[in-house]
Amino acid sequence: MALNARIRTRDGWAVPHAVVTVTDMTGAQVLRAAADEEGVVRDGTALAAGPYTVIVTAVGYAPVASTALVTASGRAEVGNVVLARQGGTELPPPGPWTVDPAHSTVGAVAQHLGITSVHGRFTDFGARIEIAEDVEKSRVEAVIRSASIDTGNGMRDGHLKSADFLDVEQYPEITYRSTGLTPAGTDRWTVHGELGMHGVVRPVDLDLSYLGTGADPWGGTRAAFRATAELRRDDFAMNYNQVVQAGISAIGTTLKVTLDIQAVQGEVLPQA
Repeated sequence: MALNARIRTRDGWAVPHAVVTVTDMTGAQVLRAAADEEGVVRDGTALAAGPYTVIVTAVGYAPVASTALVTASGRAEVGNVVLARQGGTELPPPGPWTVDPAHSTVGAVAQHLGITSVHGRFTDFGARIEIAEDVEKSRVEAVIRSASIDTGNGMRDGHLKSADFLDVEQYPEITYRSTGLTPAGTDRWTVHGELGMHGVVRPVDLDLSYLGTGADPWGGTRAAFRATAELRRDDFAMNYNQVVQAGISAIGTTLKVTLDIQAVQGEVLPQA
């Protein structure tokens, strides 16, 4: 092989869509090759001995250029080439990822009597993430069973499930579908999407942080994310209010939502 290179992200993931272009010292292109599924470039084109410029490009990554010296044998060992995401933000490898509900949390906090907070969570949900090679085209879809609300108090949960709030009989599902993704800083993104709840669909942005990727005990790969959002109950036609002394509402109108998400690479969850 005349050219041998391995294209990787900073986390060590293969970049299978990378393209390697080799030019001579006059700037003329002498070789162009694409990486295989393992991020490896092998090309048998014989090159004359001497220095060359090697340029590696991939959609969503900052290009890298370096100088390679071709020996008298016509070989150029470029070795590992590390590509950084455009904007400096890394994400897991492209493809489908499935949220693991057993290791994820969908939580919300509301004020009570203006002085304390009530914490709740949904225990029945599922979601699928599709990370695109062009990261800003990545997508997420989620479905939450509204009747799975749990605040640790049966009477309160019953009220939240009633027509005063979630009305779970008429609206059994809460849905979220993303419509876009924009970078918001190092390892942070803004997910634009539409939240469907209580028969109302409204645009809701999530402030997303990527926490990292690693192997799990079942032979899979997992990625961790945290996302937050702030919702107003009356935006979703949940206008129930009880005023206590001094005009203080019993339940706050604003909900702070926190998602701690663990996703498994692929479309099937492991049997843990």
